[in-house]
Amino acid sequence: MSHSVSSEPRRTLVLGGARSGKSTYAEDLAKAAGPVRYLATSIPDPADHDFAARIATHRERRPADWAVIESADPAAVLGEPVDGTTLIDDIGTWLTARIDARDAWESPRGTVTPDADALVAAVTAYSRRLVIVSPEVGMGIIPATRSGRLFRDEIGTLNQRLAQACDEAFLVVAGLPLRLK
Repeated sequence: MSHSVSSEPRRTLVLGGARSGKSTYAEDLAKAAGPVRYLATSIPDPADHDFAARIATHRERRPADWAVIESADPAAVLGEPVDGTTLIDDIGTWLTARIDARDAWESPRGTVTPDADALVAAVTAYSRRLVIVSPEVGMGIIPATRSGRLFRDEIGTLNQRLAQACDEAFLVVAGLPLRLK
C-alpha cells in the first residue's frame, strides 16, 4: 500500500542504528506538531541496569507535558486517537517483547506475523499525526546466533511494511536525517 507524500505527512517512520540519534530526531518532529502522546514500548527488566539507564535518559529528555503511555500493544493504543501527535519509540523493543511473549526465538520465521499484521493495520488506519521509531539492522554483519538472525529478518520485513504504510521515512545516521520517502 503506497501513500503519497503531502506537505503535512500524517505518518512518519524514523529508522536508524543504535545511538544514531533516531529517537531525538523523532522527538523533534513530534514536538513541532503540538501536544504529544509518547508510547514507550519497552518492558524494563530491573536486573538490566544498562537498559534502565537508557530508559532514564529518554525519560529525562521528554518534556513534562507529554502524555506517556508504557505499553507493549501499540496497535491497541492507536485504536484510541488523540489530538496532537503520537510517537512510538520503538518498534525493535516491541518486536523483541512479541517474540518473547510467543516464546518464538527458536520458532520458524513468521511466528510474530499476526502481531506485525495488527500493528501495520493500525498504523495504516491511524488518521492523526504519528511518528514511529524503529532500528535499522542488517547493514553488513550476519548475526552469529539464530535469535539474532531471526530478529534481523523480522524487523527488516516489518520496517519495509511500515515504510509502505507511512507517508514519509527518514534514516538517521550520526545524528543526521536522510529523507528516504
